[in-house]
Amino acid sequence: MKPTTSSTPAPRRHDNDTAKFSAVLRDREHRFGARVVAVGFSTLHLSVAAPPVDEDEALLVAAEHFAFCPDNVWQGSSPYTLAAYAERIADAHHWDFWWD
Repeated sequence: MKPTTSSTPAPRRHDNDTAKFSAVLRDREHRFGARVVAVGFSTLHLSVAAPPVDEDEALLVAAEHFAFCPDNVWQGSSPYTLAAYAERIADAHHWDFWWD
């Protein structure tokens, strides 16, 4: 795990390409009606108008979230599995991302 004492914002320690973050957010805006609500040093908060509602779609979206921000699954709520994370984001109108 990377140290948290760096002065580099946490998302950039995960991937230093801000264009990728922008592309992911634009895609979520298009697909789910997501809007950025807040951005912190190591956090991103989205309002989601049309989240996935069925189990299969939520699992696919959970895999995308994991690729974007693995800490949501690895260090989120127990159990630390994609399936459990998918249950948490299904029909959720607020998605939080944080990088440790």
